[in-house]
Amino acid sequence: MAAAFVVRFLRIFAFGVFLGTATLGAHAQSYPVKPLRLIVPLAPGGPSDILARTMAAQLTPGLGQSVLVDNRAGAGGLIGTDLAAKSPGDGYTMLLISASTYTMNANLFSKVPFDPRKDLTPVSILAAGPSLVTVHPSVPVKTLKELIALDKARPRELNYGAGGTTGQLHMELLKLRTGMTMTHIPYKGAGPTLIDQIAGHVQVTFLNVIATMTLVQSGKLRPLAVNGMKRLEKLPNVPTLAESGVKGFEEISGHMIFVPGGTPRDIIARLHKEMVRALNTPEVKTRLAGEGAEIIGNTPEQAAAIIARDLETWAEVIRAAKVPKQ
Repeated sequence: MAAAFVVRFLRIFAFGVFLGTATLGAHAQSYPVKPLRLIVPLAPGGPSDILARTMAAQLTPGLGQSVLVDNRAGAGGLIGTDLAAKSPGDGYTMLLISASTYTMNANLFSKVPFDPRKDLTPVSILAAGPSLVTVHPSVPVKTLKELIALDKARPRELNYGAGGTTGQLHMELLKLRTGMTMTHIPYKGAGPTLIDQIAGHVQVTFLNVIATMTLVQSGKLRPLAVNGMKRLEKLPNVPTLAESGVKGFEEISGHMIFVPGGTPRDIIARLHKEMVRALNTPEVKTRLAGEGAEIIGNTPEQAAAIIARDLETWAEVIRAAKVPKQ
């Protein structure tokens, strides 16, 4: 009697697995059937926005559906991230954000309206680009050491702009390591920050090279130092922060794409495949190389491991720098 029950249970279970697998396969074959939304939680013009529009153009042919960039700026990236976290996990909503911004926000805000470890699932880190410390040409310095000396001679007179969490915390860490006292001026993205810096309203920024390279090459901004392990090929005369006497900025994070938690694994695999293909198109390679960024395209598992690590790292930095919760 018991044996017959077990046999019948196993048959039912096997049939259920078959149906689930068949449904999953059919789902994968039919997806996508409508346009996709790629949320950028910062204002247009910054590195996240630039990369999103570059990727959207190349993802569209492979997916057979339009990929529409949707800028949702506010709260240093938290508003757009929350929107993505609360979207259906059906493969039609994606989020593009820097790993640093994502993991910093999770620690910087006292009330994060989503679970950063569960409500969004990493698909891939697309590309990594270092950040440049730059000044408006009117600032009378040519090196980071000269900027530090100027700040100490004129305490709290200089200001820095940050279009989100990443630029703010990088600069706060730089202030912690150097004793500088610059005042933070918040913006809704790198684009608005740089507009004000070019106009001379903001003296200093510490922003991703994807956003600043063209402005530096045109002479509108003066570069003082770059984070990361090595100098940039396109700016060989700009020293690293370590070479300028400031340690702790050797590691850089990349821009990545998330999908809402609960998105089926077959859809994540399809999106990852198309992202890797897009990253290797001549258009994307040329654009990213021109901006000084390095293509990554790692797996969902590798991206998830980096997020887990960075959540812990930035929690320690925020405590050490005594940055107040927002």
